[in-house]
Amino acid sequence: MAATVSRGGGRRRRTMNEINMVPFIDVMLVLLIIFMVSAPLITTGVVDLPSVGKSRQQPDHVIQVIVGTDEKLKIKVDQLEPESIPLNRLAERVKKGQGKDANSPVVISADKNVKYEAVVQVMDTLQRAGVQRVGLAVKSGAASN
Repeated sequence: MAATVSRGGGRRRRTMNEINMVPFIDVMLVLLIIFMVSAPLITTGVVDLPSVGKSRQQPDHVIQVIVGTDEKLKIKVDQLEPESIPLNRLAERVKKGQGKDANSPVVISADKNVKYEAVVQVMDTLQRAGVQRVGLAVKSGAASN
């Protein structure tokens, strides 16, 4: 905006090129007070994480899927020796290992250096195949040496 000048004697009128900061500061102070008063009233969400407990009784029939550090899979049914298996045949082999009991638990155990993505792929494959009980094996803190 340009300055307006009148020639008749007199009066000059200039436009103001500055922003008035007082209303802005007032609004900010009011917001600050509102947040300071309401912050202690806000309850933080509590997340109940599952804890690892010891099972009372070991299941009779367990299928264990082992993910190695090289991300190769092995399957171990009950107390038999683990056998190597590709991911695309895992669901078929687990179903065969479960036999007629579709409620047999499947436990996935992996080395701590394995990528999380590899474990999720195994879980996803089993879920898509309709395997109901899939869990993750954990090592207690005292046993990890």
